[in-house]
Amino acid sequence: MSSLPPSAAPAAGASVPRRERRTPTARRRHAAAYALVAPFMIIFMGMMIVPLGYAAYLSLFREQLVGGVTFAGLDNYVRALHDSALLKGLARVGLYLVVQVPVMLGAALLFALALDSGKLYLRRFIRLTIFLPYAIPGVVATLMWGFLYGPDFGPFAQIAKGLSLPTPPFLSSDWILGSIMNISTWAYVGYNMIIMFAALQAVPREMYEAARLDGAGEFRIARHIKIPAIRGALVLTLVFSIIGSFQLFNEPQLLRTVAPNAIDSAYTPNLYAYNLAFTNQDINYAAAVAFLLAGVIAVTSYTVQYVQQRRERRP
Repeated sequence: MSSLPPSAAPAAGASVPRRERRTPTARRRHAAAYALVAPFMIIFMGMMIVPLGYAAYLSLFREQLVGGVTFAGLDNYVRALHDSALLKGLARVGLYLVVQVPVMLGAALLFALALDSGKLYLRRFIRLTIFLPYAIPGVVATLMWGFLYGPDFGPFAQIAKGLSLPTPPFLSSDWILGSIMNISTWAYVGYNMIIMFAALQAVPREMYEAARLDGAGEFRIARHIKIPAIRGALVLTLVFSIIGSFQLFNEPQLLRTVAPNAIDSAYTPNLYAYNLAFTNQDINYAAAVAFLLAGVIAVTSYTVQYVQQRRERRP
């Protein structure tokens, strides 16, 4: 009968090694860390996790004239998937995303590259001027553009009348989406430009000097060095822009008062959920619509990041 070698057998009287006890200084540091994180965690739980959980709970119920509030399971989600108003709003936001986001990010990248080139005079003034629209509250910006778009007293209409030209129908059903895109682009180009410009400032200047010594021009340096070097910042701005596009609310909500025939209560999914909850008092269905919208945002954002990671892993 074979037996384990003496080296493999546990030594008699051997004890399992214990974890070293934390010193009082280490315990105080851990306590301080938890104390510093605790306010954020409390606010995050109270303002984010608890409301989300309550909204998820509400989305599983339905209020009826007969029987009151009853458990509906996933019926509200099934209803949302077949809701033509919601689907039209999603399609409209999808068109907004495909057209507005590339234009906005392209303009932001162009400005960032121009500022980083060092060949512009008054760079700080130009940078501040481009960023300034982002500092204006969204409500104020939309009201301002609503006045500019006005067909009667707006400056564009007055200029067109002075030149004996037809008044541009900025607030018509055919033009209103483009008008909203213009407001968003004007407001957020500066914000995205600052992110890209900050990323460009972190790129080592030695790379540019080496490229110039090899005969590369500014265009080739921008295309083959600068843009690839800030790919992470470009993805970040793209994800933020996707989230912002699906959450489009302020612009259509405020322009609806001056263009009621062009913007209805379901013009965007966010506006639709708002009107369901606070106008129609259908809170349960509004919660389901909001959760579906959050799911679409999460899937789209994850897809963008996944595709980008796949490209970076390619040899």
